[in-house]
Amino acid sequence: MRQDDRARFDRALRHARVSAYPPGEFVGQESFMTASEIRTLALAAGVGPGARVLDLCCGVAGPGRFITRELGSDYLGLDASASALALARERAVDLPCRFAVAQVPPLPEGPFDVVVLLETLLAFADKDALARAVAAALAPGGRFAFTLEEGAPLTAAERAAMPDADTVWLTPVDELTATLERAGLVVTLQEDHSDAHRATAQALTDAFAADADAITAQVGGRALDELLAAHRLWIEWLDSGRVRKLALVAQRA
Repeated sequence: MRQDDRARFDRALRHARVSAYPPGEFVGQESFMTASEIRTLALAAGVGPGARVLDLCCGVAGPGRFITRELGSDYLGLDASASALALARERAVDLPCRFAVAQVPPLPEGPFDVVVLLETLLAFADKDALARAVAAALAPGGRFAFTLEEGAPLTAAERAAMPDADTVWLTPVDELTATLERAGLVVTLQEDHSDAHRATAQALTDAFAADADAITAQVGGRALDELLAAHRLWIEWLDSGRVRKLALVAQRA
């Protein structure tokens, strides 16, 4: 999916996404996370009134708008897609949210109390550079709240099967922990959400397939086929244990 297509995809997939999640669990997220998981991770990272929150690769900022509304914060969302942020601004009109178009890294100087990166860490091939940038943006004692697609790097055959494989850079959790420690970040929380995300991935796949005609009319059959293929691969990998989905918080020492 090209960055400039994010808003168009959001509109095309919205009906299916709403139907895939349990009541109250869809908050505009473009991921397998539920609202409950987002809230729990944000609370663990210390998001609350007055907290300075930087949300990286926020897209249309469903989770960012949700935690700002639910928990309160001084929120700044960054994304490379201007069209996605235009939709985020439209939907955050009643909230104290700010947004900026930016490639990550580098990051704003801050300091921030919390840096958030949900369901996008796998897109960064150079995780050392990202960890250093996050640590530099955090205030002393600040927290990095993120999700991790944990596993060995893709094989050549797996890369050939995965749509947009150039944005899929899996990492073993011990390797990522070492990367964070080199940057001065210490993991304080780690939770395994693999089973829950496998169930959500299946529900989304079923919903996309059921809504195929409407989605195809808006974004085309090839885009839908690639979306379904990617989701089915994630289901297969989560089923087999090839990939685990983890939620973590790391604190700046």
